[in-house]
Amino acid sequence: MPEIIFTGSAGRIEGRFHPAKTKNAPIAIVLHPHPQFGGTMNHQIVYQLYYAFAHRNFAVLRFNFRGVGRSQGAFDHGMGELSDAASALDWAQAINPETRSCWIAGFSFISIAPPANLYDFSFLAPCPSSGLIIHGDKDAVVPHKDVTGLVEKLKTQKGIVIDQKVVSGANHFFDGKVDVLMNEVGTYLDKRIAAGETRPEPRGRRSGAG
Repeated sequence: MPEIIFTGSAGRIEGRFHPAKTKNAPIAIVLHPHPQFGGTMNHQIVYQLYYAFAHRNFAVLRFNFRGVGRSQGAFDHGMGELSDAASALDWAQAINPETRSCWIAGFSFISIAPPANLYDFSFLAPCPSSGLIIHGDKDAVVPHKDVTGLVEKLKTQKGIVIDQKVVSGANHFFDGKVDVLMNEVGTYLDKRIAAGETRPEPRGRRSGAG
């Protein structure tokens, strides 16, 4: 799990990178929870997502958004953080030039318990992708109806398949339900892998998971 530093628009970004065993393995970028609420790349769910991909022979990168840990810059209400994620993808693709697919996973900012009541997720429009959105039915931070509304909106994109899973009894942080969460994530990843969706494919396709 090498420590790495790469350059973003706000300066140095701190990360951890797990190289894959094969040159054409897919990339996975794992995003951490909201920086202003204690989110870091070492969050328990981010850590487990990282290894869920690593154990399936992905090249995996997790990193601290600007202003978190040793990453330079300051919180930028999502726009700067999107730039950080783009820089992370650029770095990972430069290290893995033979890859043909990239998966994005994250918690609280996107994908797992996405804050659909705070953001409209229009930033996903330029690169529509299929994926999994999972949340708890006891989430008091992000109401179930808002997540369902986001899922329905994403499903309107041509050729996109969005799987939605609801973890019974789980709150926003999946307290006491992390194992259930990771089982759902693992099942989804294994299904996509079994379908051959981590083989090399035309550059530009993005797959979302988690």
